Amino acid sequence: MRLIVGISGSTGAIYGIRLLQVLRQEQAAETHLIISEAAERTIAWETSYTADDVRKLADHWYPVGDIGAALSSGSFHTDGMVIAPCSVKTLASIATGVCDNLLARAADVTLKERRKLVLLVREAPFTLAHIRNMEAVTLMGGIIAPPLPAFYNHPQSIDDIVNHSVGRVLDLFGLDVGLVKRWEGMRERV
Repeated sequence: MRLIVGISGSTGAIYGIRLLQVLRQEQAAETHLIISEAAERTIAWETSYTADDVRKLADHWYPVGDIGAALSSGSFHTDGMVIAPCSVKTLASIATGVCDNLLARAADVTLKERRKLVLLVREAPFTLAHIRNMEAVTLMGGIIAPPLPAFYNHPQSIDDIVNHSVGRVLDLFGLDVGLVKRWEGMRERV
């Protein structure tokens, strides 16, 4: 499997980082990484990683300004793309087809080639513009998957919450790496 992983500048850079870590650890996919300029700042602010540390987790990485990179063409075969997290700015670019950087262009190519595009949109509350942009991407075949925590699995840490969201994203690509505690129905608690 070959996946493009994008990290945009909204809060939640750990989702993209953890996704790359799991894919590398499980040898589940060849990864192609794009980090936006804003994401580089967010990574430094929110985590103990640098953008260079994150790039080393990927098999290949591309500068966000390299609009002519291999990923900008539908002839470069991938199984899909995940943007984790996806800022509302990146969402808007994808929804409107404004491909002014490689992150938006790669997402646009993913949609036009009818490949799976999963966006972990990070913003709350949503404005009507955000909702309409999510609708537009959904109508084009994209999957909007905000990283909303599940509590039936009784998370004990932020890592538990992040892992569950990452596991659910990987489920969308048919990859079960054991991160998700599956819902088994309601049972009486004693």
